[in-house]
This record gives sequence, C-alpha cells and structure tokens, in this order.
Amino acid sequence: MKTGPIVAGVAIVAIVALAAIYMVDVDQTEEGSMPDVDVSVEDGNLPEYDAEVGSVNVTEEEVDVEVPEVDVTTEEKTITVPSLDVSPPAND
Repeated sequence: MKTGPIVAGVAIVAIVALAAIYMVDVDQTEEGSMPDVDVSVEDGNLPEYDAEVGSVNVTEEEVDVEVPEVDVTTEEKTITVPSLDVSPPAND
C-alpha cells in the first residue's frame, strides 16, 4: 500500500474540514420564541438565519515530480495534480 497518496488525501480532507469552519458565516436575523401555552395556543416563531458561504474551486495544474523506476533510479515526469482556490464569505 502506498502511504504517500493516503497521507496527501488525509491532509486534503483535514484542510477542507478546517476551511469549512472558516468558510461559513451564519447570522441570526430574527429571534425565536416559544409558543404561549395556556387554554389556547398561539403559533410559535422559529428563528430566521442568513448564511453566507464561500466558494471552493478545485482545479488542476501540472507539476514536475520524481517518479521512481523499477531499477531504483528516478526520472522527472510532468503530471496533473489538483489545486484548491478558497474564497471566504465577504464580511458585511
């Protein structure tokens, strides 16, 4: 089993998870209230929220990496790897 791709995958998942916390801005726009309960019941009111989320664009770029050959020598090859463009929500 190749550990390099596994470590890279775990790192990407961790970065995305941490970015998700940074990327979401939730503001409560209306207070909630419990219904009045006595002989008659009036409707309650759930709070309203505005949520602004950022955008994530995954693109590809070519980079040069060393790839080992079977005879334990290396040669440089150009491969396409993903890149990440993260835009957090604008603060109003």
